[in-house]
Amino acid sequence: MLTRIAVAPSGFKESLSAQAAADAIAAGVRRVVPGAELDLIPLVDGGEGTAAALAAATGGRLVALAATGPVGERVGTHFALLGSHGTAVVEMAAVAGLSLVPRSLRDPGATTTYGVGELIRAALDTGVRRVLVGCGDSGTSDGGAGALQALGARLLDADGFELPPGGRELVRLHRVDPSGLDPRLADTELLVACNPYNVLCGERGVARVFGPQKGATPAQVEELSAGLANWARVLTRDLAVTGTDLRHGPGTGASGGLGAGLAALGARLLPRFDVLLDHLDLDARLARADLVLTAEGALDRQTPRGKVPAEVARRAKLHGRPVLALAGTLGEGAHDVPGVDACHGILPAPMALAEALLRAGELLTDATERALRMILLGARVTEAVRR
Repeated sequence: MLTRIAVAPSGFKESLSAQAAADAIAAGVRRVVPGAELDLIPLVDGGEGTAAALAAATGGRLVALAATGPVGERVGTHFALLGSHGTAVVEMAAVAGLSLVPRSLRDPGATTTYGVGELIRAALDTGVRRVLVGCGDSGTSDGGAGALQALGARLLDADGFELPPGGRELVRLHRVDPSGLDPRLADTELLVACNPYNVLCGERGVARVFGPQKGATPAQVEELSAGLANWARVLTRDLAVTGTDLRHGPGTGASGGLGAGLAALGARLLPRFDVLLDHLDLDARLARADLVLTAEGALDRQTPRGKVPAEVARRAKLHGRPVLALAGTLGEGAHDVPGVDACHGILPAPMALAEALLRAGELLTDATERALRMILLGARVTEAVRR
């Protein structure tokens, strides 16, 4: 009997926030098990919705402002002040996310994280000296160069001229002048919540893995890879970085290499779920459930590499709880995610991506209903066979 159901989804990129996904799943559950006790746990991974979710979970608040967006235009954005610990949360996706890059301008060689640095400065203006930067859903591949420029660093070419925005320019970087960096950074605890599987350089480097998703051609991927390798080399030399391998260290490739740029300023790169889920009491809530439902836009071989459904499934299995994962698309490896007992795609028939994105909430609700009816049918068949 399903009496307690935990609903712990991620957001669906460019379509549903984690909260909207949780609400859609809950609507589907109520069609089948109207009396079920639902515990909605929308989960964030550092990407879209992170600041709002953590503010809500801690009794904090959002601070609205304008900053430089990924294509250089001013955008409305925000950061969070948590209700405890004197901590600000800067969500990079809120100012440099892929959703802020018009499809006609999706060139990761040109987009910038300058606004991320502006948000960090604005957070410091409130008096906090602990800033958590959430990485995810980025539309950039500049290694965090823009963020460092906004914080006062000068990035110079061989002739002493300042580099323009964009990751494609990093191959021309000759020297970093840190003399103008915001002095408050020296007294600030800078934490980065990131996916530790994302590294800056190499065959699994961020340009090669995520560049095509942001609009990079094969030639641009190689251009960005070379630029990020040069970025890591110059940063390590000119900022006297010790103890962190900016090329291959865990999390250095987060958000198009923003992890590496902030690590060069002394930030600690931390596994995102260790940082973010502590505020949600997730383990205890999963332990109380009869069934755990999770979801994300795509379930595939990348899911075990730091995605929400894999983390939910891992934690649920510590308490012996069954896990059903719902996804916009089921790719290679979808049926092999550790801890996920079953998975279900939300599309009832082939459809255009634009339509699927527009109807994602409706599709997720309907898919949840279908999946739960199958689960209950299976339970009845099992009971009949036992008789």
